[in-house]
Amino acid sequence: MKQRSLGENGFEYRPKKTRKQIFLEQMDQVIPWAELVALITPHAPKPGSRGGRPAFAVETMLRIHFLQQWFNLSDPAAEEALHDVPVFRDFVALDIGIDALPDESTILRFRHLLEKHGIANQIMATVNHMLATQGLLLKAGTVIDATIIAAPASTKNSTNTRDPDMHQTRKGKQWHFGMKAHIGVDANSGLVHTVVGTAANVHDVTQADKLLHGQEVDVFADAGYQGVAKREEVNNANVNWHIAMRPGKRRALNKSSAANRLVHQLERLKATVRAKVEHPFQIIKCQWGYRKVRYRGLKKNTDQLITLFALVNLWKVRHHLMAIG
Repeated sequence: MKQRSLGENGFEYRPKKTRKQIFLEQMDQVIPWAELVALITPHAPKPGSRGGRPAFAVETMLRIHFLQQWFNLSDPAAEEALHDVPVFRDFVALDIGIDALPDESTILRFRHLLEKHGIANQIMATVNHMLATQGLLLKAGTVIDATIIAAPASTKNSTNTRDPDMHQTRKGKQWHFGMKAHIGVDANSGLVHTVVGTAANVHDVTQADKLLHGQEVDVFADAGYQGVAKREEVNNANVNWHIAMRPGKRRALNKSSAANRLVHQLERLKATVRAKVEHPFQIIKCQWGYRKVRYRGLKKNTDQLITLFALVNLWKVRHHLMAIG
């Protein structure tokens, strides 16, 4: 058998950092670790009187939890990745030579701990408070939108049933089964301030009032929110609604008319503002690979979405946060 070189034992010379390394280094700098650990520590298990295996540090488990969000890892996949990928071990500050690595059951229990105590909402609130103090999250305007997250439609499981919290809906000429992620983002920075999860068959317009923080003056949305200003639940919201014209009606405009050209230009201006709500969706779906729900049940998947969008906010403003230290 060929003898292994030092280059295969962690002592290799690396003249170039990989994109994965750069990404993790940047996120390590901008995440408020101390504040987030302080949220979880009061709920973390304490050492028992009979001793037993010591628990892993809260920050270590939180770092593994975030790795799962960024790289779309299940609990078993996260355990194997810690054994396989040195960059992941560096990020969580574990040395495979001297430290024990958490197994999938430990990772699962930590996630259940976060779900039980509603830590995802607290993470979002902590991150957004930090961004607001830096002047990055303003209150003047909000853009709202929703996207469909697919769920397994197969019934080949132990219960021979689909997830009862998920439903099917039709978009265009195609049917989808899963849930919807409704978000409200800051119209200036594109940072997410509110996340609501529903079944896929829930109409977007019914969730509009839940996506407002109450201090905005203008709200922008696509044509799916037509008629939202007439709904009873938003009557108390003293805002200006800027809803897109339906595509068919816009295509029918006679561009030879000066008035219609102005209407067309106004729709283009509204679209430039609405485009900011698509950026968070693009990050979680295209960059982080979150296109299908991982868990069974609406609450668990909504908690994951809230955590994802909190991390998206930090990713979007990472250069600003790194510049100010």
